[in-house]
Amino acid sequence: MIQDTPNALADVVVTAARLPPAAGEAAFSVIRIDGRTLDRATRLDEALATVPAVSLFRRTSSLGANPTTQGISLRAIAPSGAGRTLVTLDGEPLNDPFGGWVIWSQVAPESLQGVDIVRGAGAGPYGAGALTGVIALRERDTAGGVLDVSAGDFGGRRLAAAATLTGTRIAVTGSALYERSDGYTPVRGALAGAADTPLDLEIRNAALRADLGIDEATALSLRISAYEEDRGSGLAGARSSASGQGYSATLARTPGRNRLGWRAQVWRRESDFANSAVAVASGRGATTPANDQYATPAVGWGGNVALRRSALDLGGGRLEWELGADARFSDGETQERFRFMGGQFTRDRFAGGETSVVGGYAEGSWSGGPWLVAGGLRLDRWKNAAGRRLELDRATGQPTLDEVYPDRSGEVFSARLGMRRALSGKLSVRAAAYSGFRPPTLNELHRPFRVGNDLTEANAALEPERLQGVEAGLSWDGARTTLGATVFANRIEDAIVNVTIGAGPGVIPVLPRAGFVPAGGVLRQRQNAGVIHATGIELSVEHRFDDVTLVGAISATDAELDGGSAAPQLTGLRPAQAPALSATAGLDWRVSDRLTLGARGRYEARRFDDDLNSRVLDAAITADVRAEWRVRDGIVAYAAADNLFDEDVEVAETGVGVEGFGPPRTVRAGLSLRW
Repeated sequence: MIQDTPNALADVVVTAARLPPAAGEAAFSVIRIDGRTLDRATRLDEALATVPAVSLFRRTSSLGANPTTQGISLRAIAPSGAGRTLVTLDGEPLNDPFGGWVIWSQVAPESLQGVDIVRGAGAGPYGAGALTGVIALRERDTAGGVLDVSAGDFGGRRLAAAATLTGTRIAVTGSALYERSDGYTPVRGALAGAADTPLDLEIRNAALRADLGIDEATALSLRISAYEEDRGSGLAGARSSASGQGYSATLARTPGRNRLGWRAQVWRRESDFANSAVAVASGRGATTPANDQYATPAVGWGGNVALRRSALDLGGGRLEWELGADARFSDGETQERFRFMGGQFTRDRFAGGETSVVGGYAEGSWSGGPWLVAGGLRLDRWKNAAGRRLELDRATGQPTLDEVYPDRSGEVFSARLGMRRALSGKLSVRAAAYSGFRPPTLNELHRPFRVGNDLTEANAALEPERLQGVEAGLSWDGARTTLGATVFANRIEDAIVNVTIGAGPGVIPVLPRAGFVPAGGVLRQRQNAGVIHATGIELSVEHRFDDVTLVGAISATDAELDGGSAAPQLTGLRPAQAPALSATAGLDWRVSDRLTLGARGRYEARRFDDDLNSRVLDAAITADVRAEWRVRDGIVAYAAADNLFDEDVEVAETGVGVEGFGPPRTVRAGLSLRW
């Protein structure tokens, strides 16, 4: 926004068009990641993983993860490939319009000035998709820039740049990223065969934003972005690619003591995704083409408006309220070739539809003395429409499957209420209750997929997931020490789970349209599989000495499924990919004016790779280290080693016990310039 100065018009500072953080956010569980943490990360999801129980669907980062497993979730309640967390960039949703996952390579960490992680379902301004919380990214808007170049093991090369140029009434921010890696092979050791190949990667993205000052409190931001990535899938003949563009326009006015604030935003996202899958022969000596998803064009668009009034005197305190509405629309279709026989694909598949969510909300907060009370109400209407799945014989052009799904819609009411009380200048307590929902994505509704010899079927009859939760917290914010503790209890109804239907080889009679399931593979279908109950505790500490900073955090979650009549075989089991315990620790030591050393460690308890808890991924612990040398003001040379002790971290397991692993020890060095 525009910030007033007592000087001439030329001294007006122009920043991005956004409303300031709402006063009521302090009543909820909010974690802020600063620029220092972002500066050290080569990928945004790795920066987020410094917070326990924040991770992608699988353990690996976006360095090696297929785009369809890059959905992110909070608190290890029930991770999902589609993600159960809403991710926004200055209000614009970044979740893919077709799959709900986030292509993390579309945002370079250097382009951001901070991240807010709101744990717990978001009513109010967040709406659909914020089932386990919100990750709100803030793009940089301060004058200056950064250029980072590095190279490392496995042919890794990376170049990233971001800068903001300011004028009298205009500021322009641009960023760009290029990264390439020859990749590591996930299946290693005696079980690896000729079928196993490296997870090579190539990434490109760029973004440009113009901020225009209209008056002393009003600004217009126009943004355009594009990304493209291509990666190997770890098996011969299997690859994936993703690309997209984004456009947004935001007009905002900061609230003042005698002035209403408001924001109006429109956005559009276009994406495409391609993924080829293969069947793996016994002994992993070869692969055979199984599916060629050659295109998945999708478009998402929408807008949001908000009206805010701040600093009203009421009952000896200050009142702030906000009214708003938002809408999101998406349509997309998967286009595939499948059923490989006689050296060629024999079938075509086209499947997709449209989804929409339109809602309105009212939020408010009151602060007086040691008290802060905040709450919000929200009503949304969701709709799934124009759903169809068409499969054709490629030789004759005749349909072998033609399903048209009825339109479905419904309303969801959600709310949140939080209270915070300062017990002293340093100690405070808080409590909150909330609800939220996540409608199924087009991918979950309409796209079947294959990983190795495992098949997963779509389900056009899926209902939205709903979450209710309560939590309580205690925090200490001292001069050198910061402590935090939160306990929570959550319940997800109609949880969307990949439910095992049967095992190969053969056609599973319950779901014959899935086709032949190979030996060693299983057939699953996405289903609303009952209720997930989760309780947990989160602890964090930071202590600052003169030259050393120590940080640590633990998240423990006891999550259990109740499959009810929908999936009774899952009752009493733990949701797939949900570790019971995760912990992080870190140290930053300023050895001298020129030398800084840093170390980070992460522990994660075992997790299960499937709904039946039959494929166990062992507990894992990793350590990363980094050394920085200040060459001169604004120029830093650094060296870093990820997974320093070269631990084998299990990230996947097949039905016949073949394990896939995350990255081995990776060393890189680089140079960072800032001005």
